[in-house]
Amino acid sequence: MFWKGRRVLVTGGASFVGSALVDALVERGAKVRVADNLTSGQLQNIQRHLREGAIEFLEGDLLRQEFARQAVGDCELVFHLAADHGGRGYVDLHQAACSTNLTLDGMFFLACREAKVWKVVYASSGCVYPNHLQTDPSETVYLKEDMVSPPYEADNMYGWAKLMAEMTLRTYYRDWGLKSACCRYFTVYGERGHENHAVIAMIARAYLKQDPFVVWGNGEQIRNWTHVSDIVHGTLLAAEKIDDGTGINLGTMERTRVLDAVNEVLRYTGHKAKIELHPEMPTGPMNRVADNALAKRLLGWEPLISFREGLHCTIDWYFSAKKPEDVSLALDRMLTERTLAAGN
Repeated sequence: MFWKGRRVLVTGGASFVGSALVDALVERGAKVRVADNLTSGQLQNIQRHLREGAIEFLEGDLLRQEFARQAVGDCELVFHLAADHGGRGYVDLHQAACSTNLTLDGMFFLACREAKVWKVVYASSGCVYPNHLQTDPSETVYLKEDMVSPPYEADNMYGWAKLMAEMTLRTYYRDWGLKSACCRYFTVYGERGHENHAVIAMIARAYLKQDPFVVWGNGEQIRNWTHVSDIVHGTLLAAEKIDDGTGINLGTMERTRVLDAVNEVLRYTGHKAKIELHPEMPTGPMNRVADNALAKRLLGWEPLISFREGLHCTIDWYFSAKKPEDVSLALDRMLTERTLAAGN
């Protein structure tokens, strides 16, 4: 009964993860408002809820204080997912754009305090973890929450903005009593995902029958790809159970090598191609995997979907939902951008 009738805002709610969260909130009976500027989110992701009158939608820019105040008005609980972000190519090559998240988060949290919002649940990232811990893929390393400590060493401007937002929310709780939870998402994939992230890019290459099959990096990078449904479940539990701004990992502990993921995509799709490695391209950390023990202890959460199972479901969705001409356009641009529209 926690969610029944609760007035909830989801910023970035037309996006990949945001729309999946909206689905779950509507299913639980929450009164949902979505705020999105639609630079990367898509109305089609929430179209069914709009058609049925199940949600309220506001289009606008949260960098405008008046829109931020409008968005949070009368809401008890806020899920803040809106950010300038993309895949590895984007966060590496668009540092100035990602830096605007510092302003966006700061203004938005202030608007939440002014509106007397009860709690903010913030979509943070594995990018807050120190880079030096993630360099050797031959080591079995699991990133624990307390590893984010002085001296800080976040991943690019995107990671620094996420870290500063976490620290801001903890001080808001300590000084002003605004409750919050910070969910550190690790390499989310699944239905409605974009081609600017690795798993969807792999699937897109197989869909287009690309040969040679291009892989960024040397293929030895280790990731813990986590299905969007598990991320949403953990986010809802964090909203229910965390008040003090604690940062908590939401990620599977499966350690998956990029080349192994590529080979499974090729096997499952039946596409036979020569793999072509491009180590000169943006690749990110070589060894990023979460430790999720704290989420198990505080939330009773653990991932339910294995990477192989989730990958197969995502491939099935992608192949049934896409058109070759659209995929070709998306893959060419989205590897380094966050939107198909020029100039954003």
